[in-house]
Amino acid sequence: MLDLPLGIWNWWLAGLLGLLVGSFLNVVIHRLPLMLEQRWARECAELAGQEPQAEAPLSLAQPRSRCPGCGALIRWQQNIPLLSYVLLRGRCASCQTQISWRYPLVEALTGILFAAVVAVHGNGLAGLAGCGLAAALIALACIDWDTTLLPDDITLPLIWAGLIVAALGWTATSLSAALWGAVGGYLSLWLVYWAFKLATGKEGMGYGDFKLFAALGAWFGWPALIPMILLASLSGAVVGIGLKLGPGLREGGYVPFGPFLALSGLWALLFGPDHFLQWIGL
Repeated sequence: MLDLPLGIWNWWLAGLLGLLVGSFLNVVIHRLPLMLEQRWARECAELAGQEPQAEAPLSLAQPRSRCPGCGALIRWQQNIPLLSYVLLRGRCASCQTQISWRYPLVEALTGILFAAVVAVHGNGLAGLAGCGLAAALIALACIDWDTTLLPDDITLPLIWAGLIVAALGWTATSLSAALWGAVGGYLSLWLVYWAFKLATGKEGMGYGDFKLFAALGAWFGWPALIPMILLASLSGAVVGIGLKLGPGLREGGYVPFGPFLALSGLWALLFGPDHFLQWIGL
């Protein structure tokens, strides 16, 4: 495995970088689904031979972030990861609207994961690649939980990234294991999807889940597929039962599977996929 040291890059600097990346992930989590809706609406209008509705194009950079309550522009000093939330006491500086706890949580989680990844994988290319994977999994988990979407804009590049880092030797996964991991990850859930649909007439998961599991197979290799799907299924079942017993289950009783696949990927990244099998005694 190629592991070139990257200067002064270490776990605490990775943690600081993670805080900044987490702030950007909050933008991705909020805006990417809206950007997709804009794109789909425009494509539908074009297919129907209609003029697309005139609206300001949305991107990850424009327009600048504003308070959803009063529309006040969020200045740079009000957007410092974690610190601004504490100083503002979790409220908008202009209208005192409550700021969601999701924002500092994503920032803190990303910072902790970046630091942990570098502590585990070192201050080289493996650690850098692992931080990128962690950031993508956080974004996918939150987007899927909010919208039941796993955007191709993230899942497909993640598959290619897993194959590329394996080919370059940045991780311990061989290119052969990564390739068959991607194939096995996609086909396994695809077969489960169709078996469930033919048996019940319902869709148990979406195609985004196939692509995310394929990406995890590409990053960790085909031997990791079984422990990762076990962890995702068990954690999803526990959370689903808990939500069903309480008031938290969304309309239709649907719990997205993507966040639990992402959880299994983060576990594999930090502890290794086989560690879960040892933990449950298999």
